[in-house]
Amino acid sequence: MSTEKRPGNAADLPGPLSGIRVLDLSSYIAGPYGCTLLADLGAEVIKIEAPQGDTLHKYPSTLEKEGRAFLGVNRSKRGLVLDLKQPEGLAALKRLAAEADVLVHNFRPSVPARLGIAYEQLKPDNPRLVYCAVTGYGETGPLKDKAGYDQVLQSMTGICAFQGKSAAQPEIAYGSIVDYYAASMLALGASAALLHRERTGEGQYVGVSLLRSALAMQSARFIWAESEGREVERDMRSGGITGIHPTREGSLYLSANTPHFWQALCELVGLPEMATDPRYDTVRKRAQAAGEIVPRLRAALQARTALEWEALFGEQVPCAAVRRIEDMFDHPQVLAEDMVATLEHPLVGRYRGFGKPIKFGATPGPAPFAAPLPGQHSAAILAQHGYSEQEIERLRSLGVLGN
Repeated sequence: MSTEKRPGNAADLPGPLSGIRVLDLSSYIAGPYGCTLLADLGAEVIKIEAPQGDTLHKYPSTLEKEGRAFLGVNRSKRGLVLDLKQPEGLAALKRLAAEADVLVHNFRPSVPARLGIAYEQLKPDNPRLVYCAVTGYGETGPLKDKAGYDQVLQSMTGICAFQGKSAAQPEIAYGSIVDYYAASMLALGASAALLHRERTGEGQYVGVSLLRSALAMQSARFIWAESEGREVERDMRSGGITGIHPTREGSLYLSANTPHFWQALCELVGLPEMATDPRYDTVRKRAQAAGEIVPRLRAALQARTALEWEALFGEQVPCAAVRRIEDMFDHPQVLAEDMVATLEHPLVGRYRGFGKPIKFGATPGPAPFAAPLPGQHSAAILAQHGYSEQEIERLRSLGVLGN
């Protein structure tokens, strides 16, 4: 249980996971963002990096002094550098793990035991530990030691095939969707394991994989009845008018599948006769008649801009003008929901970023703060775990804490 105040949060509000300490040894997106979600819930998260640092520090970014992705994926953590390949670094980690509630890593299955930090190696000193491993393909099977990456798993599991316009034109769904879904599964799994520990006093191993996540997020497609052949239609897109359409200025996404939305769309764009045409009175019929409907609809949409149509349709037709992410920082709905936080970083300075993904009435949790510099809080964290100033300086001189 942590009682130390975290950076920039002199008056922290309790969150659902306040008092829970998480050791985050992971890198890239899935593991780190899963830990950030735990921090959003009030947990104290310590980002433990190797001396060379998380790869996201060096990802392409227009920010000169820090990677944009690292800032976004690692908010609300404190930073510690440890060289686990040195005996003193491993000893320090084990000392922290003996008092931690959750430990997260994304090493391949064969690596933790070699480093000396496998679940079985840490459990004797802390049987209450919730040990979370994020892997590419899981802990068993022929691919278990293969490196897993978001777009590799998209390609493998059918996401790219469904995303493309045809089987011969697969496309990546950009935005690291598998990583972020796996991050949510990590936060869910760790929270559920903590609930189990609350009831039984026992920690446990929690396994999250990109493969499992990529298939889980396709549960509506991942169904194969015994009576079906291989080449059945599994896509959930309704077709027809549903999709992105050009307007006089900008593009507009439309979804008008229910009868009253379809009727409202036809009337508002000036094509009321289509609403009563029996050839178009179901979603399936409209999908089959897309070649007739879409040209007429798009011609009508040229009368206004995407933003004008969005305002005109209001609540009568589900739609959205296609925007850039920059537009979301000042969108009135985003601001009304308090989704944007202003943070201070030692190198980047003041910046705006995402706040919290979940609202809690009774336990809103602390305000977010900026991602740490590598090892920014090393001395304070080690002192918190009983290291003297002399011991910390010795670790620094040995290079255990990085340069």
